[in-house]
Order: sequence, then structure tokens, then C-alpha cells
Amino acid sequence: MSISILIDMNLSTEWVDVLSQHGWPSVHWSAIGDVKASDSQIMAWARAHDHVVFTHDLDFGTMLALTHAIGPSIIQVRCQNVLPDHLAPLVLAALTQHKSDLAAGALVVVDESRSQVRILPL
Repeated sequence: MSISILIDMNLSTEWVDVLSQHGWPSVHWSAIGDVKASDSQIMAWARAHDHVVFTHDLDFGTMLALTHAIGPSIIQVRCQNVLPDHLAPLVLAALTQHKSDLAAGALVVVDESRSQVRILPL
């Protein structure tokens, strides 16, 4: 089961290399889409191309809840320092722990102390 990750504009492009080096194919939105695209456009692209959205933006989880959507899956980081050198071990651990949930449809929230998962639809 392979999961591809779409990294949102609010996260560094450095995440592409970090995730890819650990076996998680990924692309930053700036490499494939309009940098001014709305969150709903990013979500639509991720759903159509079977990617998990990796973001620091709370709006993605809200959109899933309001629409009762079954995808795409979202990995949401909730902390101040979202750079890979600080957060990569936690994100990589959450990806590994929740891989099957993400493949099936889930919202995974990662902060500095834990990760939690909610199965879609919310």
C-alpha cells in the first residue's frame, strides 16, 4: 500500500526531500499548482490524484467535517515550529502508525506530544 503526499503551501518545500528519503512519495503544491489556489482546489486535486494532504492549516479539517467527505486524507500539524528539522520524527512516526487509516480515509493530527486519528467521514 503506497501513500503519496501533497504538501500544502504553508509548509516548507524541504518536506519533499525529508518525506521522500523515508519512502513517502511527496510533492509540494508549488511544484504542481497555482500558489494562489484555494484550499478546496487543493483538496479536489488531492482527491482526484489519490494524495494525502499534509498541512498546517486548520481549514482542511474543517472542510472535511462540514462536507462529511470521505477523502482526501489529511495530516495536520499543530505546533509553532513546523520545519522538518524539528518535526520530522513526529510526522514520520505518525505516518507509519496511521498508514492504513490514511489509505482508508482519515484526519491525523500531529502535535509535539502525540498524534490522534479520526476516521472519515467526520
